[in-house]
Amino acid sequence: MATRKRPVRKVPELPKCGPCNGTGEVPRAVRVGRKHRLVGQQSGICLSCLGTGEATD
Repeated sequence: MATRKRPVRKVPELPKCGPCNGTGEVPRAVRVGRKHRLVGQQSGICLSCLGTGEATD
């Protein structure tokens, strides 16, 4: 006797993180010198989702 096939459950998609739009990275300002002049930006980890790109709540 053959076994029954169970239906495949669909995993619900989690919403994307707002600050990083699901990428896990956000731009951070780079400052140099005594007057802390802004010279550019670099990628930094998103503190809302800790780099996963999925919204927590």
